[in-house]
Amino acid sequence: MEPGFDSPYRYQHSYTVTRTLPLSPSPGRWPGLFFSIAVFLSVACAADAGQQIASPDGRRAVGAVETQGAITLDGVLDEEVWQRAPAAADFVQAEPHEGQPASERTDVRIAFDRDALYLGVRCFDAMPSALIVNDIRKDFTPGEQDSFEVLLDTFADRRNGFVFVVNPAGAKSDAQIANEGRDVNTSWDAVWTVATARDAESWTAEIRIPFKTLRFEPGTNHVWGVNFSRRIRRKNEVDYWSAVPRVYNLYRAGLGGTLTGLPDASRGRNLRVKPWIAGDTTRAVGAPSFDTGEHVGLDVKYGVTPSLTLDVTARPDFAQAEADEQQVNLTQFSLYYPEKREFFLENSGTFYFGDIPRESRLGSARFAPPEEEMLLFFSRRIGLTSDGNAIPIYGGGRLTGRAGPYGVGVMTLQTEGAGASAGDNYTVLRGRRDVLGTSDIGGIFLSRQSTASGDYNRVYGVDANFRFHRALSINSFLAKSDTPGVTDGQLAGKGSASWNANFLHTQYSFLTVGDNFRDDVGFIKRTGIRKHFADFGIRHRPEWTRKFGIRELHPHTRYNIYTDQSNEKVSHTNHVAYAWFFERGGYMELQWNPRFERIVTPFKVRPDQSFAPGSYGWNEYALELETDHSRKVGVSALLTTGGFWTGTQTSTKLGVIVRPSYHLTIDMALQRNDIDLPFPMHAFVTNLVTSRVGYAFNTRTFLDTLLQYNTDLHQFSANVRFDLIHRPLSDLFVVYNEQQLTNQPTPANTGRGLILKYTHMLAF
Repeated sequence: MEPGFDSPYRYQHSYTVTRTLPLSPSPGRWPGLFFSIAVFLSVACAADAGQQIASPDGRRAVGAVETQGAITLDGVLDEEVWQRAPAAADFVQAEPHEGQPASERTDVRIAFDRDALYLGVRCFDAMPSALIVNDIRKDFTPGEQDSFEVLLDTFADRRNGFVFVVNPAGAKSDAQIANEGRDVNTSWDAVWTVATARDAESWTAEIRIPFKTLRFEPGTNHVWGVNFSRRIRRKNEVDYWSAVPRVYNLYRAGLGGTLTGLPDASRGRNLRVKPWIAGDTTRAVGAPSFDTGEHVGLDVKYGVTPSLTLDVTARPDFAQAEADEQQVNLTQFSLYYPEKREFFLENSGTFYFGDIPRESRLGSARFAPPEEEMLLFFSRRIGLTSDGNAIPIYGGGRLTGRAGPYGVGVMTLQTEGAGASAGDNYTVLRGRRDVLGTSDIGGIFLSRQSTASGDYNRVYGVDANFRFHRALSINSFLAKSDTPGVTDGQLAGKGSASWNANFLHTQYSFLTVGDNFRDDVGFIKRTGIRKHFADFGIRHRPEWTRKFGIRELHPHTRYNIYTDQSNEKVSHTNHVAYAWFFERGGYMELQWNPRFERIVTPFKVRPDQSFAPGSYGWNEYALELETDHSRKVGVSALLTTGGFWTGTQTSTKLGVIVRPSYHLTIDMALQRNDIDLPFPMHAFVTNLVTSRVGYAFNTRTFLDTLLQYNTDLHQFSANVRFDLIHRPLSDLFVVYNEQQLTNQPTPANTGRGLILKYTHMLAF
């Protein structure tokens, strides 16, 4: 077993230390040093007395101590430093009884040497045999099992940070958050190590986070923001060290505590070089033979400053990226498919501009519709055609991070030509300025420029996002596009005000998109519209419902009303519903969804069926159900009936997740639409069957299979991916793809592809 992966051996870095801890402070550091010593001594003394610790600004505080000997990462907290370090304890509940002491004790101690930060975590449990662990894959879902999370706000700006998550089986998940969780990058990957253990009264974890993994200002008089969260899944309980209201989560860095006693740690040269090599053999559907190819490339990451990171890529290849899940489109608008390519996912929150999704309790629901209406920067427009085929990218670079109170993002990439089209250069500039605690103002510039002609598209935008009294948010943006030959109708803008508290949530927003607004690097659902959005709901928790297993009642309503630029109504998609949230984590919701559409050109619901221009209105009724997904078997269902334009519909979405063990996950889904339309049209049925099977051999070796069959396209597809993390941030991928058409009189050759890719990260 390789050191650093579920091993009792300490992980040895492949880089060297270039700075050591100072033996004495400079004169200019004395005030900060005295402050740190005073806070540290108060932390240590109060911890011994069992009292809650507070920093001078009123936040809870905990001190880190230096270890005098090596810490063996085996999950057993038997090193002397764990007896000496003060404990961050006395967690409080956010769920189910906000503000009450946690039902089980959690102690967190923090230590350091000159290379890394260490956390010693002991999660006491009266029933350790009842711990729930159902996944050990990389970036597992913490909410579906027992887990422990830590947020490190390394610049103590109370809005950004790094999140590290572990479960009792030693699985790891990490994320990078910005703007108090408005931007969450779950694809951020870091070099860190964890080992876990269990005993008769608790599960324990030892976590090692190299200082080189993090970004922070050097010096001994700095403090970090910090918070810890623990989930006790069988009770559906969420606890925090520094209290967070139940309507929010750990990402609210502004609600965290303070970490003191940190050293002037070495960050090294912060240089990572990742060369890769790949080979493939592929055959398109119906093609007579296979084509083979060999590819090499290079990714470089360099820490220009403690808080600015430069990424450079040459000949990037995304063959190992997960395949898209197909969707059935019965609307007149484009569908939203999420980005899955690693280069674009990392630090993606820096470039986020546009709609800020409402803070929904159903955000993780299986069949929750995407909320994206308009995103000025949508990276899937780079290096991919509209139908998802890859366009080769020569290379590019990206600079992201912070410079004092400013957030900075610069990206430029150059693509090759596709067919008769010339290649394009894509450039994005993004800047933000922190104001008023947790608010910000900023701007963005986006450009697509043809390298062989004068064709271009540019977008300029400014935005402002304010958060007051925790629950009140005000967000707005204004953008203008610039396209040759277009002189008017190129403005877009939005204003939004929302209140999101434990009991009441409400929001109103107004969006306008000009008739000729164009953004070649963005996602825009529709142009030439004005949209009014209103949301209102209450979250009621009467005690009498708990005896029936119901934790929360949630009546709510949402209105989406669209007009054209002349304020004539063209559409509404409204939602009136009542939801019941259960004690174990499932929920049920009854819905009434009135719909209206006015079209001025025929709308083709199918190639041979269309609706004439005019106004159409109908009602949909739905039942949505989610069972407790921490169990061995979890079910999701959305049953819809009612009208559909001039006809009727019965639509079913059903998903089942089976986890025989935390090694194996079987996820199956069926989407069926049964549409009945009057003469001269006729009834039709669409079926989309999806099956995912994931097997985790251990916490660094995974096999994932995605099978899909679409009766509307008469298409079967398979995507099989094997991933071996042979060392931190280094992978061996083996990917097999297959595609078949099932409606051909004479079966065409099956489309097949086999891809082998090897990456190796070198850190300096």
